[in-house]
Amino acid sequence: MAVSHAQLKAFHAVATCKSFTRAAERLCLSQPAVSDQVHKLEERFGVLLFYRNKRRVQISELGEKLLAITRRLFALEDEAQELLSSTRALQSGRLLLTVDSPIHLLPHLRRFHQQYPGIQIQISSSNTDLALEKLFNYQTDIAVLGRAVDDPRLHCISLSRAPLIAFVSRSHAWSTRQSIRLADLASVPMVLREQGSMTRQMIEQELSRIGLTVHPAIEVEGREAVRELVLAGLGAGVVSSAEFSGSEQLHALPILDCSLHMSETLACLHEQKQRRLIETFLQVVQEPAVNHHF
Repeated sequence: MAVSHAQLKAFHAVATCKSFTRAAERLCLSQPAVSDQVHKLEERFGVLLFYRNKRRVQISELGEKLLAITRRLFALEDEAQELLSSTRALQSGRLLLTVDSPIHLLPHLRRFHQQYPGIQIQISSSNTDLALEKLFNYQTDIAVLGRAVDDPRLHCISLSRAPLIAFVSRSHAWSTRQSIRLADLASVPMVLREQGSMTRQMIEQELSRIGLTVHPAIEVEGREAVRELVLAGLGAGVVSSAEFSGSEQLHALPILDCSLHMSETLACLHEQKQRRLIETFLQVVQEPAVNHHF
């Protein structure tokens, strides 16, 4: 019993958009047409792919397993399309990036956009663990990770390496200091990123090395949220020195006895690195360029 490509496409759109309405907009179809395709797929095989109610659409356990397959299927379809179009200039398409921090890609993104203005670049922010998960699930084309990763499934390029620093607001008691030591961080409230963040893992590892633990004040998701809460005077933050943007309201503090460095790594799946769009972006990243911090 052959599976209908149109029905799989409708299922995939609903599963990734989490909405029949948004899936219809993506496919340029009517909402009833998309619903009908999914219903026929479920009916044909006697399965339930989504739980439906008036407020939301929730994918079933079987639907999650099918989604893992359709991600691979449509990634290969995109690859085939790029192969067949490889003799033409890159005039259109979409590149999906999941980044730990966009700052390390800014000069490369600028050059890529200048050379290929027709390519739509979509950037989402995520910690390293979630970015890897999205790569392996075919939910992103390229990821920027907060650590080096040794995995035969990945093609990796090193972007930068920089020490960790602490930072506080100008109203903080440390604002007149020139530097701190790790033990100082165990004595003050800290604003920490979510579990899975490499910055958090590394500072916890360093404190553990000297027999101390972090004293968290607030846990938030994302680097920008940490910055805003530190600005509000709610604690000290930690960040890679490469990602610290100068501000009259913030004071940076080198951590004298911190031995670990943050490394930023660009990664894509080995099996996809020869897709023309991904291959071209990797070439741009590896071109000689002057790095600018913003």
